[in-house]
Amino acid sequence: MNNIPRPEHPFPQFERADWMNLNGPWEFEIDYSISGKDRKLFEKEQLDSEITVPFCPESELSGVGIKDFLNCVWYQKKVVIPAEWKDKRVVLHFGAVDYEATVYVNRKEVGTHVGGYISFSFDITDYLKDGENVITLCAKDDNRSGKQPCGKQCWEYHSFGCLYTRTTGIWQTVWLEAMPKAYVKKVKYYPDHQSGTITMELETVGAGNLDIAVSYEGKEMGQASLTCRGGARTVTIPLKEVHLWEPGHGRLYDVTFTYGGDQVKSYFGLRNVRLDGKKFLINEKSVFQRLILDQGFYPDGIYTAPTEEALIRDIEISMGLGFNGARLHEKIFEPRFLYHCDRLGYLAWGEHANWGLDITDPMTLYHFLPEWMEALERDFNHPAIIGWCPFNETWDQDGKKQYDDILRMVYRITKAIDTTRPCIDTSGNFHVESDIWDVHDYEKDPEVFEKRYNRLMTEGVLEDKFEERQPYHGEATFVSEYGGMFTVFGGEEPEGGWGYDKPKTEEEFLKRYEALTTALLNNDQMFAFCYTQLYDVEQEMNGFYSYDRKAKFDDQVIYRINTKKAAIED
Repeated sequence: MNNIPRPEHPFPQFERADWMNLNGPWEFEIDYSISGKDRKLFEKEQLDSEITVPFCPESELSGVGIKDFLNCVWYQKKVVIPAEWKDKRVVLHFGAVDYEATVYVNRKEVGTHVGGYISFSFDITDYLKDGENVITLCAKDDNRSGKQPCGKQCWEYHSFGCLYTRTTGIWQTVWLEAMPKAYVKKVKYYPDHQSGTITMELETVGAGNLDIAVSYEGKEMGQASLTCRGGARTVTIPLKEVHLWEPGHGRLYDVTFTYGGDQVKSYFGLRNVRLDGKKFLINEKSVFQRLILDQGFYPDGIYTAPTEEALIRDIEISMGLGFNGARLHEKIFEPRFLYHCDRLGYLAWGEHANWGLDITDPMTLYHFLPEWMEALERDFNHPAIIGWCPFNETWDQDGKKQYDDILRMVYRITKAIDTTRPCIDTSGNFHVESDIWDVHDYEKDPEVFEKRYNRLMTEGVLEDKFEERQPYHGEATFVSEYGGMFTVFGGEEPEGGWGYDKPKTEEEFLKRYEALTTALLNNDQMFAFCYTQLYDVEQEMNGFYSYDRKAKFDDQVIYRINTKKAAIED
């Protein structure tokens, strides 16, 4: 697989040995008139051009590099199924396709998936034939419709402000997987660090004996055997040793499931989270979250990291600056990134890409909720994810107020699906029903900033520019966006460069950053902060690093500021 882009297994939490990476060259065609289905492009012998998957056609790494609006694109690849898979079920997986994807195998329609950020799959066994098989995908995408989440993808031709180059079609790994007729379908982990146990909710297909082996760094930690007839089972396994997952220390347990001829490798982290008044507890320890805003963009791949090393590098840059986690902002990040968060002990807030939706329309729930529920299910097992935030800055539109019941219902459904994590209904505004009351504040004067949030300590008042719209009732609190300082020192400023505020010198920036950040660390009613942002993205120049990941400052200076002890932490 050395010549295949992004060759690593895309889903390390549920990995089988029998899999085939389909990244690399695919046939490709832009369907400008969205008439491809009527013209039966799925029956076409060969599409007009070529693209490199998993990179979107807007990216340079794709080999296409067209930045215009692409409302419909087609992909096709010819594949030979390994002979040893003959008596197995064959599943076709897509990491993510933006936005509405229809899949064909050997000219026959297999199914459709709606949602540009989450993984989906189809069992294609009954569509396969001996020899060469043709996989075709059609992706429709219209981020100007107001009816699909598109995050920070720009709805104008040129990027501007905090909106960037669009992503269309396939942008994560495509792969095939083989499994026997009786197999493990899914698992959900419920760790208990106090009792030193792991509870697993399992779902199997077909009958058989299920053996579960848990280990830590190669040493056996626990096991269980079950007789299954398909459907759901629950088992609790005592662990011989307790190794806690915590910030900076992933300490992952490995799990192997053997179900007849099916074998799945997985992992979990032993950690629990909960709110205790104003404190955020991880394994019953008050932890101050020093978060950074990470938007998941790359100069050459846009939404897709060029290599696995690039994913790891972003986490290492952040930790090297003294941050212990990130808001994964306006994008559902790929499972491989979350795996490295798990492995490195890097905190993450899971967020959807709600921008682009008209939040004043009740029908928005239909366009948002199904994919959000899929995200909650797919990413439930990641110990790094310590909270959910389905929406970010839900603004009124065209004189109409946001439809509050959308946020209320999504919050309640999130809590019903996941009872283990807190949920912020909408980061910044406008809160309706939430476990946490966060605010966004780009105040540049440190004295005004500190005085504003000191009122939380002295008077129990959370000063907020929207306080009449979202009254505070004493919930756990943090400033989830601040800073946003335009920083280009000693170099040429890019045309159209943008930021919330522009310090004149590096010295002014560092002085202001330390004062703003220290004000939050010293506030014993704040459990976290989140600074905007880790790196520049296109014209937005608010990063500690440039878009091509070059440092603007001495990392150790930022690290010293960030790692001061916080008033609220143990």
